[in-house]
Amino acid sequence: MNTLRRVLRKPVGAFALGVLSLVALVSVVSFFWLPQDPNHAGGDIWLSPSAEHWLGTDGSGRDTASRLIAGSRVSFGVALGTGLLASLIGFLLALLGGLGKRPVREVVAVGIDVLVAFPTTLLAIMLTAVFGSGIPIVIAALGIAFGVSMGRVLRAEFRQVAGADFVVAAQVAGLSRTRILFRHLIPSVLPVYIVQVTWTMGTAVLAEASLSYLGFGAPKDVPSWGGMLASTQRFVSIYPEAVVWPGLAITITVLAFFLFGDQLRDALDTRDPGDETAEVTR
Repeated sequence: MNTLRRVLRKPVGAFALGVLSLVALVSVVSFFWLPQDPNHAGGDIWLSPSAEHWLGTDGSGRDTASRLIAGSRVSFGVALGTGLLASLIGFLLALLGGLGKRPVREVVAVGIDVLVAFPTTLLAIMLTAVFGSGIPIVIAALGIAFGVSMGRVLRAEFRQVAGADFVVAAQVAGLSRTRILFRHLIPSVLPVYIVQVTWTMGTAVLAEASLSYLGFGAPKDVPSWGGMLASTQRFVSIYPEAVVWPGLAITITVLAFFLFGDQLRDALDTRDPGDETAEVTR
């Protein structure tokens, strides 16, 4: 709670957390209520905002507000799923590659270098071509790709912290490897870990929108922000507002994830290395 208070004290942190909370709330509400059927194509196309159609309609007569609200659950769901999968993969790779025995470290290092060479979007397209399009495939592809990248960063952090004076002092004091891991190593890399997870979630929103725009993300009958951009980009010169709403939603959500990660890192990174050395004797 103290960490959250430190984040909320800063306007940037309060803004980021407020945006993410709003997107999460809207995505949950969208499962139970929507202004209108997001896939219903009415006869009136490109209507201006009104009491009936809050943000107007698109070129097929579908309610833009309903599609925008329904698309939030796709983007936020992909962000959560990708963040969870990537964090598990990245943490496991970091432990094995940073603290494992030398043969294990070498195998993990080579594996990470090979997997990092595959672009995230290309990997997602390959999996979609084999298993078919769908949100679970997108989450799996993004989770694997971002998890490997996260593992590469965390592996270096673990190895750097493992050689720090306070860790060496803990080893000399006779602390077990498990205690050193959970009491000193993990807390020391936690700020970097948090930033990587939030960066992954924000980038996942952008990646999902890109894949849906290309036709490899959410199915066409599932409203998504990327799909909204794809269906309206041909008319941007005539009806520019058609791409404003999904583009704005993607931009603000991604920015909120990045800003929240930065603020959370600053709030967590309050320990003094001298304090860590002192704790070894406790």
